[in-house]
Amino acid sequence: MSQSQLPQLSGYERKLFIGGEWVEPDGGHYPVLDPATEEVVGLAPEASREQVYRAAAAAREAFASWSRTRPEERAAILDRAADLMQRDFAPNAELARAETGATTATARGMQVGVGVSRFRRYAKGALEPVEEALVPQINEAGPMGRAGVFGALAVRQPVGVVTCVTSYNNPWANPAGKVAPALAMGNTVVVKPAPQDPLSVFKMAEALAEAGVPRGVVNVVTGSAPAVGEAAVDSPDVDMVSFTGSTAVGQRIAEVCGRDMKRQLMELGGKGAALVFDDADLDSAVMGIGTTFAFYSGQICTAPTRVLVQRAVQDQLIEKLKGYAGFLKVGDPTARDTVVGPVISAAHRDRIESYVELGRKEGATVVAGGERPARDRGFYVAPTLLADCTNDMRVAREEIFGPVVVVIPFDDEEEGIALANDSEYGLLDYVWSGDVARAFRVARRLRAGGVGVNTIGRNMEAPFGGFKKSGVGRDVGSYALHAYSELQSIVWPG
Repeated sequence: MSQSQLPQLSGYERKLFIGGEWVEPDGGHYPVLDPATEEVVGLAPEASREQVYRAAAAAREAFASWSRTRPEERAAILDRAADLMQRDFAPNAELARAETGATTATARGMQVGVGVSRFRRYAKGALEPVEEALVPQINEAGPMGRAGVFGALAVRQPVGVVTCVTSYNNPWANPAGKVAPALAMGNTVVVKPAPQDPLSVFKMAEALAEAGVPRGVVNVVTGSAPAVGEAAVDSPDVDMVSFTGSTAVGQRIAEVCGRDMKRQLMELGGKGAALVFDDADLDSAVMGIGTTFAFYSGQICTAPTRVLVQRAVQDQLIEKLKGYAGFLKVGDPTARDTVVGPVISAAHRDRIESYVELGRKEGATVVAGGERPARDRGFYVAPTLLADCTNDMRVAREEIFGPVVVVIPFDDEEEGIALANDSEYGLLDYVWSGDVARAFRVARRLRAGGVGVNTIGRNMEAPFGGFKKSGVGRDVGSYALHAYSELQSIVWPG
């Protein structure tokens, strides 16, 4: 679909979705730009604080009935919503591509495709047992009463109203990974998408409304101003905040949540370490590390951006990574042979470029990239490889969130582990080694929420989340259902 067809696709001057109604925003609209062309994709609504509060109040009102619906009914609605998202797959993917700058393949497979699959997964999740019988306990007579045998149940109950603050790097998979399990557990939601690419979330809301979700169960509020997100967090009707984004913003959200003891699920920044040992399959390691250059232009928190390589194979690995980066085509994300599209905005492009310049000043050598691609329009950054780095450089310690990889050598296993753990982040790390026993031994010592052994692949039933400043809590698979629930104990005399 061409750029000229996008206005027909969207018609886009969107309204807020509050209490089952499409509502005119108090603050007017702001433009959403295509990062590849800098053209306007559509106009997103600018909500007022009062409208955000109204959305949370609508979710609070809807919670009483939605939380008591039969699991089969919730499952059916989520399944129907997935069908409707799939029905409109092509325009949904084109919109996602246009507002994010992702390549067509990424928009189709990793954005809309994953979003649909997550709704299907949690349609099944709605039917998972929420009660667990505990072993009866024999109590002797005492201050608590007469002797007896006491049975107990551990029951998962919905938390209540959940604010879902989603990231710009995936406007389908990320919201779906929050909204679908939250609804499956009987919660109601207020969704606050990232301001850079919120239009896809309105398409998700349309599918849910058409699927029959009751009024107020799903609400979508947007805005370019921080006040909109702040209101979605501090509303007295909100019981839990699920946030994906930077550690700095997550810390501010946590402070607000702490005042009212609101539950939190935080997926924050990452600076993934890839330990490459001298017996590793270097081609496999390069393919994995190279995804930082290729996949969504490095705008992914799980990327292996900090390469720790055993000194004996350092030169070989750098040469292979240089060749990989040089092979990647940077350009129009709609072109079939494009691998690297633009980053989300001009401001973010400038931020990434400032880090590359900082790396130079810190003493790093730019082996590949480092210059802005020669394009008339769009927010492009060349895949950049920095060698001669040390772990105390800012480019090695801070999340750049772009197609930039730093290489740091180590001599032995102990030093490699120490370097990997010398970070305030701990989301996903990686180990490449031909000695599987060593790879698993090292993985167990890494302070990260997940470790890939000779792979960047994921098991989508495995718990996902971070150590240290990379987050709080776990989701994905059944762990997401647990994250959006509270445990209640019910005890009775036998």
